[in-house]
Amino acid sequence: MTTTSRRSTCRHCEGVLKPDVVFFGESGPRDFVAAAGHLKEADGMLIVGSSLMVYSGFRFVQMASRAGLPIAAVNLGRTRADDILALKVEEACERALSFLL
Repeated sequence: MTTTSRRSTCRHCEGVLKPDVVFFGESGPRDFVAAAGHLKEADGMLIVGSSLMVYSGFRFVQMASRAGLPIAAVNLGRTRADDILALKVEEACERALSFLL
């Protein structure tokens, strides 16, 4: 197995063994966490299609909240951040954001 970026590929066929995502129970990459310091420069935060039940993602929302940023989410169902969201759109992501196409 070889690792390119955070993605693991098979040495034999070069197929993807692990995509470049954070699975449940894993920690986010250190460089991503370190880059979260840039949240102070943001005007707000938009969460799309995540319940934020995994702490590795929810911690960024907590950082944004502590920085006083407005936080919005597009997600079907409950999120871990429902009590701190300035706006929540409970709609399918592709429908809610179709205007971007």
